[in-house]
Amino acid sequence: MSNLNKLKPFCRNAEVDTVSGRIIIEFEKYDFSSDLYLTGVFAALRPKSLELTTAVKRLKAESNLELKDEARDTKVRAIFYFVHGNLYHPDEAVQTAAQTVNRVLENFGINVVLENYAIESSHVESMLINFADAEIQTAIAALPGLNRLINDLRAAQTDFEQSYVLFGDIKAEEGTLANATRIKKEVLSIINDDIVVHLRAMAKVDAAKYGAFARGVAEIIDAMNVIVKQRKSGGEGEGGTEGGTTTGEGTANQ
Repeated sequence: MSNLNKLKPFCRNAEVDTVSGRIIIEFEKYDFSSDLYLTGVFAALRPKSLELTTAVKRLKAESNLELKDEARDTKVRAIFYFVHGNLYHPDEAVQTAAQTVNRVLENFGINVVLENYAIESSHVESMLINFADAEIQTAIAALPGLNRLINDLRAAQTDFEQSYVLFGDIKAEEGTLANATRIKKEVLSIINDDIVVHLRAMAKVDAAKYGAFARGVAEIIDAMNVIVKQRKSGGEGEGGTEGGTTTGEGTANQ
């Protein structure tokens, strides 16, 4: 079957995951129990596809967690800058209120945003607790706009913590799963070197038995190849925004 193309190697992790899942669903429509080679190939593909799905979920969760942390960092900085600016306010009452709030901030320092996720969360929670003190609340009320910034930080902290719990659940589910890029290559190899090559030959030998499945696989692969080609034509690199990087925790905020 000459028009059964291989899946382009420039696919992102999630794209290979999508293709492998769809091919497995397509395979289950037919009875190939007599083809020991093909059934063996899919017996190997299923667990690898599941590993890739789990790894892709972690990549998405990690990316989302980084965005939530950046949002939280922005809120922390906004409070520090706002209070610091009011230390130089011409109104003495405003200056005094800013000094009171600043004493809380000095216990943490603006570099709290550079700490790892757990430490920053602990400090932010402590900061919010300190802001609830009666004396500090009086000072906050004397600085119009600060209470809103604090509420924004509280919301960003809650949002981050919810994402962090999800990320932790996915990591626990993942266990010692190897990185997504390596798994993608293994799944891609099974699709291209085992399934496609086998179907090309068998569709010619027995079109009645293999033809429909081969056409289904061809459609799945061609649809994804079009997406990959369009992305590359748009100037994106091989890995696209996903980058095909490992899922290790190499940054400070992890």
